[in-house]
Amino acid sequence: MYALSPAEWTAIHLSLRVAGWATLASLPIAVLLAYLLARGRFPGKTLLDAVIHLPLVLPPVVTGYLLLITFGRRAPVGAFLAEHFGIVFSFRWTGAALACAIMGLPLSVRAIRLAFEAIDRRLEDAAGTLGAGPVVTFFAVTLPLALPGVIVGAILCFARALGEFGATITFVSNIPGETQTISAAIYTATQVPNGDAEAMRLTVIAIMIAVAALVAAELVQRGAARRVSQHA
Repeated sequence: MYALSPAEWTAIHLSLRVAGWATLASLPIAVLLAYLLARGRFPGKTLLDAVIHLPLVLPPVVTGYLLLITFGRRAPVGAFLAEHFGIVFSFRWTGAALACAIMGLPLSVRAIRLAFEAIDRRLEDAAGTLGAGPVVTFFAVTLPLALPGVIVGAILCFARALGEFGATITFVSNIPGETQTISAAIYTATQVPNGDAEAMRLTVIAIMIAVAALVAAELVQRGAARRVSQHA
């Protein structure tokens, strides 16, 4: 009764796959945006900040619908990508990863931005006086010092992607084996007779994965912070 079915294992594997790719795809963008918001002085900064954090306050279904009318097969961007590059997002697991990346991006940006803002600017200035350019200073000084925040941002994005439901089901539907993640599988199980046992099993698995991710993030963050403090 407690054994997971092949369909449940598929949903779990797909959730991890989608969350992993969503995190990998969004992390470089999150680092760049966080650095711009933390150090940049440019017109429209407040507007950019608002746009980045918009997925946090919009209903997830709205985000999913916007993705559908933008990256759908008949949408301008979606049709162009499919025709010229063979890239299709709608009703594919790649679309689920895209939706999760967008939903998790604000959490990553916020955590990484706080890490950048906490860095002592005198350390970067010292690197500049030693002849290091802005790029070298960023990769040799700024980014290592912000590493704990980057790790936290990545884990938050991963955890958010694991629990994403509204945007993904609107954009890529709920296709078993293709786009049915843990959240979608739980929803499906609650809609069929005698599906409570399956829903409970998947719920327990989702909680275990989320807790493991958060604990790992805390341990890695402590280790990174310890190494940074030793070399600061």
